[in-house]
Amino acid sequence: MHYDYVPISQRLPLKWPGGKRVALIITLNLETWDLIKDTDKPYYAGGPAILPDVLPGNTPDFPNYTWREYGQRVGAFRLFDVFDEQKVRPSCTINAVTALRRRPMLDAALARGCEILAHNYEQGELLTNYARDPAKERDVIERSLKVYEQSVGRKARGWLSSSLRGTLNTADILAEHGLLFYCDLMNDDQPYLVQTPHGPIVSTPYTNEINDFTILTRRNHTTSEFRDILIEELSVLYKESAHTGKIMNVGLHPHVSGRAYRVRALREFIRYAKSLRGVWWTTREEVASWYLANHESHIPGSAASHQTGRGKSKTKQTSKSKGKRRA
Repeated sequence: MHYDYVPISQRLPLKWPGGKRVALIITLNLETWDLIKDTDKPYYAGGPAILPDVLPGNTPDFPNYTWREYGQRVGAFRLFDVFDEQKVRPSCTINAVTALRRRPMLDAALARGCEILAHNYEQGELLTNYARDPAKERDVIERSLKVYEQSVGRKARGWLSSSLRGTLNTADILAEHGLLFYCDLMNDDQPYLVQTPHGPIVSTPYTNEINDFTILTRRNHTTSEFRDILIEELSVLYKESAHTGKIMNVGLHPHVSGRAYRVRALREFIRYAKSLRGVWWTTREEVASWYLANHESHIPGSAASHQTGRGKSKTKQTSKSKGKRRA
């Protein structure tokens, strides 16, 4: 894959449809983990543990496993109640095994008309495990996409890798299979095109900063501080969006944000967001579809700036793209 380095100061203003200013996407990650794995090495479950000294993968780690499982049993449904109350729909990611082992979470999302993103096969199986084995990575992706289609009833349009750990091959494989957007790249407040041998795929950035894992679990902010951080982020993006449109993603995990004492933060943030004119309550697929048709008005020449073939690459520069650096 390839994407150009085009700083925001060198782009044209991004004008969302209908005069919208900030595309706001609340991402609810509906994830599922194996209790044990066939390894005597520490098992990284695609996210932080609540207790330190993580056990070997072949030893059940019930405190950490059941902490996460709370989200599957309780937290996800508490959050869905908040979304229903506030009349908004999250964008939901699912591991393939969520559809196979924890189907009620997927059914709750489908019943509400939520966008569903493919999110690896099992949360603790990272694509980076196969960074030097493209055939194995392809197998994981293809098995994930097959389960997605069987469970959701349509082909996947977007992908988020477990723990955002993709490889140099991930975007290429996704584009080859017809996916429209890719969420692993966390380097922007706007969408942009990523070039692959199979055509462009739209980067719709996820975030580890505006994320309950980071804010609540890693940095130990309080519920009120969590709310204030979300509001501050949106307020700054909203002010900046008077000139150029922005995306704000809020990353949620039901075993973190779905605790009873934390849902207030999300409820109060949503109320604030709904008070702002021009907030676009949208989906990644809608953003990516629109951007693919309108990217020339934002970063001219980006679709043609890089052509890649097997074993070779060629960069084409136009008068507007000269001086761009490869990222």
